[in-house]
Amino acid sequence: MSGAVSQLAGGAAPAVALLVAGRIATVTLNRPDRRNAVSLEMWRELARLFEALGRDEALRGILLTGAGGNFSVGADIAEFASVRATAEQSLEYEVAVDAASTAIAATPKPVVAAIEGYCLGGGCHLALACDFRFVAPDAALGIPAARLSIVYGVASTRRLLALVGLSAAKRILFSAERFGAEAAVAMGLAERRARAPAAAAQDFLEGLAENAPLSIAGAKFILNGLAVGEEPLDPAAAQAVIDRASRSDDYREGREAFAGKRPPAFTGR
Repeated sequence: MSGAVSQLAGGAAPAVALLVAGRIATVTLNRPDRRNAVSLEMWRELARLFEALGRDEALRGILLTGAGGNFSVGADIAEFASVRATAEQSLEYEVAVDAASTAIAATPKPVVAAIEGYCLGGGCHLALACDFRFVAPDAALGIPAARLSIVYGVASTRRLLALVGLSAAKRILFSAERFGAEAAVAMGLAERRARAPAAAAQDFLEGLAENAPLSIAGAKFILNGLAVGEEPLDPAAAQAVIDRASRSDDYREGREAFAGKRPPAFTGR
């Protein structure tokens, strides 16, 4: 793992902690005493960290979770009086929030959110940017923007709409309700209910790690572009990721492994 990535999570008890085990990185929101409320600096750190993890060729997957039995209660509203008090500060804050979710969504690695306890507001914002959401039986997901006179941002609303559809997205945003694990899975807000979501996510990512990383990265780029892109998917950009995989050593390895009836050993090159 690169030194640059290691330094991002350095220091004692970081608010955003990083652990790398083999090919999987675990990013943990680490303010359990505040139920992992996300501060402005944490938004900025998440953007820096996921951008760096995306460049690490040794990694094959990323798990995002929270410490202390909760994913996150959302943005740290207690600091709003100092960091989001004016229209100018609000704009700067939203730029930081969107940068964090964009970095998660844009990383070429598969990302799974392992959710226990509260996943509210800004916590949902982060979870929606992940490729998959695994939820514990005690999970409570919701977006309370309507109780704070906040309009949820365009990027996250687009992701929510792509996941759950128009009627469910309206219910979530209009009502400010909290939804349990079963309801979240039923409406498409989460993919899997698991007693130990982090362990289930780890196993899932380990399975994906056996597949060709260029295939996963290309599929993620195209699918996200089709489903949640701000502009129509650029055919040239899509063709570029297709061509990169077709010209790769991994493509040759996949063919040879298939012919030899053996598991492929992909390198991402």
